[in-house]
Amino acid sequence: MAPSAISEYPPAQDAGQALESLSDAIDEVNCIKYDSQAKFDTEKDKTQFRQYEDACDRVKNFYREQHEKQTVAYNLAARTRFNSAARVRTEMTVWQAIEKLNTLVDESDPDTELSQIEHLLQSAEAIRRDGKPRWMQLTGLIHDLGKLMLFFPELGTQGQWDVVGDTFPVGCAFDKRIVLSDTFAANPDTKDPVFSSKFGIYSPGCGLDNVMLSWGHDEYLYHVVKDQSTLPDEALAMIRYHSFYPWHREGAYHELMSKKDHAMMKAVQAFNPYDLYSKSDDVPSVEELKPYYLELIDEFFPQKVVKW
Repeated sequence: MAPSAISEYPPAQDAGQALESLSDAIDEVNCIKYDSQAKFDTEKDKTQFRQYEDACDRVKNFYREQHEKQTVAYNLAARTRFNSAARVRTEMTVWQAIEKLNTLVDESDPDTELSQIEHLLQSAEAIRRDGKPRWMQLTGLIHDLGKLMLFFPELGTQGQWDVVGDTFPVGCAFDKRIVLSDTFAANPDTKDPVFSSKFGIYSPGCGLDNVMLSWGHDEYLYHVVKDQSTLPDEALAMIRYHSFYPWHREGAYHELMSKKDHAMMKAVQAFNPYDLYSKSDDVPSVEELKPYYLELIDEFFPQKVVKW
């Protein structure tokens, strides 16, 4: 566990800065070209990165640890903790959650580091300017709120490897198209005859709704909002799969897809540019935009207060 990140609210600035620096470093090598109809990024340099062999040691070390520790056993335990009836779930509105997440970033140097709320608003505003649906605007606003898991020690969050980074299925063979896939050699599931087989505990065409993806902020937020909002399936897919690059970028695990998943993949691919490329846009005014997004939140979260 990472007590410096979760023991108190707000967390230590250096802990939040470390997490965001790592997340930004991962995003930098994740920037990829998409043949989408997005307009906001047409003049941006989207040279294909994802050159993980040339990534900094911090990113390589992160994935080495993540690939070793994201096991079936860990994922089952994480979901057990999440679903435990004994877990006292913090209750906050979505905007309160955004403001709490904002404390993960050291704002002492705004010239070099954006706060979480600014990044979320950048994503949402880019989607809004392109005339995308209101539910997609809201998805842009909340897509990183799963990082709130760092505040809840009862979830057993370890710090970084089970919060950020590319995601992938557990319970079946780790595909070679996962970044730095050779580092899975240290994962004990690679020695299990079932978990290391092509389909493992799944069956062809079972659908990604029935697949256990590595636990992190994407998966956590998906489970938080799917029963507490009226967001459509496309929005839920954008939240759950936006870090599932082996699937929506590299073409891995398509044998597990259902008919529904093909439509969901198009939605995720349409969303990702707004996450990756909006970070260089002008810094938005939180106070000016807050009334619009409060109304938008209420539209899709009718209960107002969310159990996190």
